[in-house]
Amino acid sequence: MDSSQPAEPRLSIISRVADPDFLDLPWDAPLRDWTHPRMATVARGISRHTVRFVRYGGRVFALKETEDKPAETEYRMLRILHDDYGLPTVKPTAVVKGRATVARPDGPGDPLGAVLITRYLDFSLPYRYLFSIENSEPYRQRLLDALVVLLVRLHLHGVLWGDCSLSNTLFRRDAGALAAYLVDAETSESRLSVSEELRRHDLEIGCTNIAGGMLDLQSEGRLPVDIEPFAVVDEIGLRYDQLWSELTRVDEFDPSERFRIDRRIARVNQLGFDIGELAIERSADGSRLWIKPVVVEEGHHHRVLLRLTGLAVQENQARRLLGAMAAHGAWIEATEGREQPTGVRAYRWLHERYEPLLELIPDEYADRLEPAELYILYLDHRAELNAAAGHDVDEDSARQSFLESVLARLPSERHLREDESE
Repeated sequence: MDSSQPAEPRLSIISRVADPDFLDLPWDAPLRDWTHPRMATVARGISRHTVRFVRYGGRVFALKETEDKPAETEYRMLRILHDDYGLPTVKPTAVVKGRATVARPDGPGDPLGAVLITRYLDFSLPYRYLFSIENSEPYRQRLLDALVVLLVRLHLHGVLWGDCSLSNTLFRRDAGALAAYLVDAETSESRLSVSEELRRHDLEIGCTNIAGGMLDLQSEGRLPVDIEPFAVVDEIGLRYDQLWSELTRVDEFDPSERFRIDRRIARVNQLGFDIGELAIERSADGSRLWIKPVVVEEGHHHRVLLRLTGLAVQENQARRLLGAMAAHGAWIEATEGREQPTGVRAYRWLHERYEPLLELIPDEYADRLEPAELYILYLDHRAELNAAAGHDVDEDSARQSFLESVLARLPSERHLREDESE
């Protein structure tokens, strides 16, 4: 072979083995021009890149057209965040490079940008949708809390987001709260640790971007008149500082107050975080102790429920389900007159309460909410029925009432259409 000849253009796709190979897509055309049968129209945030969606069976994938190096860098960063750190992000799926338009008779086609492919986050909701639905005010508070938790989690892992914003975040329902997921990691950096100065800078960028998103909503008439975007920014900074302090501050106390160690751990657990390691120092004369969490992970209740039942759900969902499990276990013990081990309680709740309800959900309603969120909605509905009746309504009647009066009225949120987010 003549090494002086230019190499033949080659399409390169780096993808996960379990996902599609994407070879049937029209890679020799600009993304904006695609009219392929696999194209899907789903909700998305504002992006300076061309973003399109394709469907393979029940799975939807997002395709972002950019340049080779940014696409590969973001793919690797998302692998670190999603796979290595277990942080809430979209799942990186593939990088496509070496694209070119159809070759001309006189030579190869023009080069096209690279494409980053991520798995669409099922049941995710963009902020515009959350502000457009009826009674959106509670979602503003929950949305801000979720964003703060996400930013704190990134910083605890030594990650600078670089472009925290409402458009770069998706939200999922989480038992009355919201959970935030990072969508765009194009400017993110992973370090051994994040200094105070860098944390403040990252927070400042996020606050500026969030204020911009709020101002956009205001100009569109979607923001209540009593909400001041820049006051929201101050609120975000305050919430961030409070959570960061709770998770990282040093406590000083007398050695006779060692119970405060357990109290500190319990307080962090209540926030939904686990302390993996705790640094304890004692003064030379033994008169003072200092404690500081050094390894903190979100997902305390998530991990407990996963260990007991195998259900992988979000943190607040896990908290509610564990409460339902405990209530069912107490009912079993009162009815049968003997104490049940925790593992038995979990097994019986799963097979006597949780799974029977989900098995009743018709296929056409399976796209309404996530299974755990559906079950929690059922718990709320049954509590309302009990209150109205003045006694416990039997399980079969409560389930039937839920299917007929609640489930059928829910909108589909698995793959929210673009027009529904406007």
